[in-house]
Amino acid sequence: MKKHVRAISKIDPAFVPIIKRSPLCTINRKRPGRGHYETLITSIISQQLAVKAADTIRDRVRVLAGGTLTPESLEPLSAEELRSVGVSGAKARAIGELTEATLSGSIDFKKFSKLSNEEISAELTSLWGIGRWTVEMFLIFHLGRLDLWPVGDLAMRRGWEKIHKLSTEVDPKKLDPFGDQFAGRQSIVAWYCWRATEGDSSSW
Repeated sequence: MKKHVRAISKIDPAFVPIIKRSPLCTINRKRPGRGHYETLITSIISQQLAVKAADTIRDRVRVLAGGTLTPESLEPLSAEELRSVGVSGAKARAIGELTEATLSGSIDFKKFSKLSNEEISAELTSLWGIGRWTVEMFLIFHLGRLDLWPVGDLAMRRGWEKIHKLSTEVDPKKLDPFGDQFAGRQSIVAWYCWRATEGDSSSW
């Protein structure tokens, strides 16, 4: 990771201040605490919700499922039961589809380590309610893939603008080619862009 960070600093010196004032990027540096299925269920529940609200609903679903978030524990739950603890109808459908696909084997998490980002994305986005952003966050933070460039993420773009002291908002399509220069470490660059949205940039 230190080698990656040094390389990023040389490629784009604008990142030097935020890198110096931030901890070392944590992507792919420790084993995830959750399994693939639970991580995706948590992501579905968290979509468009504040962290605290998402955590509350996830905990309620866990209780409803008997204490665990597994396909076997969630499969018996109806959409009505999920809605009763705060899950929207759309998210209940997404949870149901992911659960069914996992139990049937049409989604086989065991083979994900051998699949490319594109192959994993194709499998997951074929399910209702799982889109590009959810898959990108799963690939970066859960699977530890270092070569994602999530230009569709608003906070990532705001961080890029802040780091480069841009006075106008950057368009995702225009930002996309900038990722090429960071090939193999785009996720790390995105991570520091997210860090740049935290706190006051005047200190760096």
